[in-house]
Amino acid sequence: MIEPSATLRHLLRRSLAARPDFHLVEAATFDAGLAQLRRATPCGFAAVILGSPADDHPVAQAILAELKAGNARDSAMLIMAHAADAAAFEWAVRRPHTALLLWSDHTESAICLDRLLSVSSMVGAVPATGHGDIRVLLVDDSRTIRESYKRLLAQQGYAVETAANAGEAMEIARLGNFDIAIVDYFMPGGNGDELCRRLRDDPVTAAVTASILTGAYQEDIIQECLAAGAVECMFKNEAKELFLARIAAMSRAVRNRKSIEAERERLAGILGSVGDGVYGVDRDGQITFINPAARKILGYDQATSLIGRAAHNLIHYAAEDGRPTPATDCPLQRSYTGGSEVNGLETVFWHRAGRPIPVECTVYPLRVAGLAEGSVVAFRDISERRLLERELLWQATHDPLTKLHNRNHFERYLEAEVQRLKRSDEVSALLYIDLDRFKYINDTAGHTAGDQLLIELGQQLQSRLRDADLLARLGGDEFAVILCNVGPRNVTAVAEDFRQVLDEYAFVYGGKSYKINGSIGVALIDRDTYSPGEVLANADIACHLAKRSGRNQVHLYRPESDAKLAMNLELGWSGRLQEALKGDGFMLYFQPIMAVEELQEGARGGHAMSTRLAPHYEVLVRLKGARNEVIAPGAFLPTAERFGLMTQIDVWVLRRALEKLEEIQASGRRPTFTINISGQTLESDSFVSLLERLLKKHQLDPHSLIFEITETSAIENIEAAKRLINESRALGCRFALDDFGSGFSSFHHLKHLPVDYIKIDGQFVRGMATDPTDRAIVTSINDIAHSFGKRTIAEFVEGQETLALLQSFGVDYAQGFYISEPGAEPPLVSARLHRVGATKH
Repeated sequence: MIEPSATLRHLLRRSLAARPDFHLVEAATFDAGLAQLRRATPCGFAAVILGSPADDHPVAQAILAELKAGNARDSAMLIMAHAADAAAFEWAVRRPHTALLLWSDHTESAICLDRLLSVSSMVGAVPATGHGDIRVLLVDDSRTIRESYKRLLAQQGYAVETAANAGEAMEIARLGNFDIAIVDYFMPGGNGDELCRRLRDDPVTAAVTASILTGAYQEDIIQECLAAGAVECMFKNEAKELFLARIAAMSRAVRNRKSIEAERERLAGILGSVGDGVYGVDRDGQITFINPAARKILGYDQATSLIGRAAHNLIHYAAEDGRPTPATDCPLQRSYTGGSEVNGLETVFWHRAGRPIPVECTVYPLRVAGLAEGSVVAFRDISERRLLERELLWQATHDPLTKLHNRNHFERYLEAEVQRLKRSDEVSALLYIDLDRFKYINDTAGHTAGDQLLIELGQQLQSRLRDADLLARLGGDEFAVILCNVGPRNVTAVAEDFRQVLDEYAFVYGGKSYKINGSIGVALIDRDTYSPGEVLANADIACHLAKRSGRNQVHLYRPESDAKLAMNLELGWSGRLQEALKGDGFMLYFQPIMAVEELQEGARGGHAMSTRLAPHYEVLVRLKGARNEVIAPGAFLPTAERFGLMTQIDVWVLRRALEKLEEIQASGRRPTFTINISGQTLESDSFVSLLERLLKKHQLDPHSLIFEITETSAIENIEAAKRLINESRALGCRFALDDFGSGFSSFHHLKHLPVDYIKIDGQFVRGMATDPTDRAIVTSINDIAHSFGKRTIAEFVEGQETLALLQSFGVDYAQGFYISEPGAEPPLVSARLHRVGATKH
């Protein structure tokens, strides 16, 4: 195995672990792989697995040359590529016994190798000299003639057997695998033309090249023999040299046919070993070939059921909902007829049983001697990916504890409702519900009781919803209800109904009954509502006023009386943040990110790692309180976002982080810092130029910086994200995509965002030890990220069991309170590895 990526080598090693008959030799660089191949004896390696490099990689080209003509020329070869592009296919067809497999299908590598090795053993080489590879059956009723010609042909190196009549010849031919039959025309028991016909019509002997040997030239005899399948008519009285020349010509034709069949066998082996479905079409869209994987996906046992029929009529004739797609509107049919290339198209193919199969397909124009001859289509079934995406979508829009909608979905729904009402005379409302006695129950009865209370209250509140309304858990003990088309006159009464649900509910746990109630703030939404943020802020202020009025109250926000208080609260935070920016009122905290393998080595030894500085830290921001208390970002970043201060905070963090990094590097250490970037900064035109100036000022290696953006902000600002990432990577910096799995189109954007690291959303990591669904999601995200050549980081690691699972899944890095809490100085990783800390960053 020749593959520079340790992550991808780990994937293959794991895929081949179940095959003790495979002895795997690994090369971590192309240079090392080339040296291994050159040291090997001929046929020293049964197979070579090669990670597909860039086309112009000089050492990789030398490896290909070695595999074509060196000691490994007879070894099977499996090329692993991230995408089935034209260059990768070109590699696969440039040498025999070679196949292409995508990294996303790495689990099929053992099966693919078995197929390759099987095909390799079947296809033999043709000798370079002599005629020993050509087997001749000589049929003549004269023993003298048989022996004379047999001796003549044997002297030229042909392998010759003889028969005295047609019946004997057929018996020998069916058993002997002959290439050429030389048949006397006049024989007792059946003339030569009859034998030629029998050889041609029998499937076992149909490949035999037949020729007639006769003593007399007769036009009718020659015509009969050619019609019966003979390709040559030779005469017993002609010169031996002419006879041998004719046999040699037939031998060349046989070898050419064998070569074509061997090449067809090789290409069939390649198609059969590729895990993706592959089929070919002519310029009209008629199927010309199809591989076993494609037949299996589409539900066909035999290729004959498809070959010669229109791909559009059989495979992609309708949309996923069953609506017919006219051929003129079908992008695949248009690419067939127009000879155009199509890359990464997600569409639907139809199974033989009539059910749709979601697929991702690529169409390659096929040209022979510069002429368009049709297209080759490679596709894969993405049903499992779709199911995982649906699961991720549910996780991204729902609270894992209460199963209600989460804040992420609530904010999108609220934004849609605000936009809808701008075109309507209806009035809706937002209820902001904050439980009044939750902390007391949580502290006295325990966190398990608190979780159960939230679940039960969610169910109680949901029972009062109409179909058009939405209930969400915003976090902690806060819920929100969006009441659609409720009207200002009765909204307070509806809110009172929800308050009463809480007030009348008795929570029983551990044999004790607990009273619970809540304060509800109400904000109206109509065509004059400026933004979703305004609605949420108004409802938050109303809830605050309800609590100030004695709790267990409902308060309807009224702009004329409550606006001043709202302004004071918001401007109070805004002023504090502005002062913090001017007077260094923020603080940097640092949390280690460690390699999972390294952490597990310390754990396996029965103790934590020796106390030392970690090589990689995430830089976190905190606010200094009036009494020097440390204020977590959740308390002030929402206000910073509303007032457009995030870019200023990001710049403050960048400046102080680079100063700290320069200070640490002056002591001889070379850690890497990960710095978070907000969605507002993604749209900044000056951030990259500032970064370049600061790197020069502090004389820092850009590779020591990793910038982290959340998946949600990247998706919302996709073009701005690409631009900033590409410009920063051009300087030498790297990027991580945070909270992966929390967005709506995770896998689609993973293909198009040029990030180096994927941070798996902590909501999945936290529950891995007890939830098989979370384990499956983490495994899938990790494998898919690795198949794209990206490294993975698991956040919210809270125990040794989670760490062990991450190692077994092949996750690269881990971060969380189990490893180390954030600290004002880069904390040392020490024996606290064996203590589970809090869960919040």
